[in-house]
Amino acid sequence: MPVKEMGIGYCVVELQIGNEHLNPFGGIHGGVYASVIDTAAYWAAYCEIPEKVGMISIDLKIDYLAPISEGVITAKGKSIKIGKSMCLAEATATDKNGKWLAHGTSKMMITKGLQTIEDAFKFTGSAALPPKFV
Repeated sequence: MPVKEMGIGYCVVELQIGNEHLNPFGGIHGGVYASVIDTAAYWAAYCEIPEKVGMISIDLKIDYLAPISEGVITAKGKSIKIGKSMCLAEATATDKNGKWLAHGTSKMMITKGLQTIEDAFKFTGSAALPPKFV
C-alpha cells in the first residue's frame, strides 16, 4: 500500500485491488478495508509524534459502507487528537469516483522506543529515512 501523501495531521494511501484482496464471492474482503483505514490513520498521526516514538493500534472501528471488486481504493487519514500516551485518528476509503466505501477510527498507544520507524526499516531491510523534523 503506497503512501501517496503525508504531512502533519493527514495521509493519503492507495491500494490497487487484486484477486488476493477479494473474498470467495468476488467482493473486497472486510480485512482489506480495515487494513487501509488503519494504515491511513496511523500515518496521519505519525507526523505529530516525537522522533524515536512508535505507536500500536489498540482499537480499530470500521464501518463498511459499500462493496468494490476492482480498481483503486484511496484512503485519506486525519489525526483527531494526539496526547501524551494515546492518539486518535480517522480515515475514509473511497473509489475512483469519490464514493465512500468505508470509514473508521483508530486508537493508538504511543510507545517510546517500541515499534518505531527505525524498527520497521530494520525488519524490512530498507534504508533509513532522514529525521522527520528536518
